[in-house]
Amino acid sequence: MERLQKVIALSGYCSRRKAEELIEKKQVKVNGKLITEMGYKVNNTDLIEVEGNPINEKEEKVYYILNKPRGIVTTTKDEKGRKTVIDLIKTEKRIYPVGRLDYDTTGLVILTNDGELTNYLIHPKNKIEKVYVAKIKGIISKEDLKKMCNGIIIDGKKTSKSKAKILKIDKKTNTSLVELIIHEGRNHQVKKMFEAIGFDVLKLKRESISFLTLDGLKSGEYRPLSIKEIKMLYGEKNKY
Repeated sequence: MERLQKVIALSGYCSRRKAEELIEKKQVKVNGKLITEMGYKVNNTDLIEVEGNPINEKEEKVYYILNKPRGIVTTTKDEKGRKTVIDLIKTEKRIYPVGRLDYDTTGLVILTNDGELTNYLIHPKNKIEKVYVAKIKGIISKEDLKKMCNGIIIDGKKTSKSKAKILKIDKKTNTSLVELIIHEGRNHQVKKMFEAIGFDVLKLKRESISFLTLDGLKSGEYRPLSIKEIKMLYGEKNKY
């Protein structure tokens, strides 16, 4: 017997966290019965339906990394009809992005149907490093960075400690280029961190997640992860 949300995640339908949200929203049935109990357990003979769709346990897992262009939504579908990261990946599998990037933010996105790995990668307690490069308006100082990296209040909550360094200062255009390394994934976090110390973000790109980088990928291009990379991600997971 396994918890319902875990079985849904293992099926590749969505992450465990998303499965819990769907249970709360009364979108999950087992053997025709609507389930709202978070700890509900099922076995391999139970018929599970999520949002009206029957799921299969232990679907073959797939893993991709994408160099997301500007103007693409990091979600599985968009109510406004905008193009999503899913539209850029040619696969018959039901996949979803691991975390999000803003509409105007570019860079590395992982897409998969592995709910267990997704849950691990996005949880801040596991301290998966994400590297961003931000072009900001104004000339930033090391003192500004230190203040931000020690933790700063955004949305009423202090951020975890982070790392940052100045890559370039351009006094002619009154801009700065900064590398920022965080391991959280709060909504619009990087932009809000800079705004909290008085700087607007003009451009933002995610360069890496853990050991994965954009090497060899142009904007809009993607590739499947190698078996070695997948094993390395699971190796990171097993450290915790």
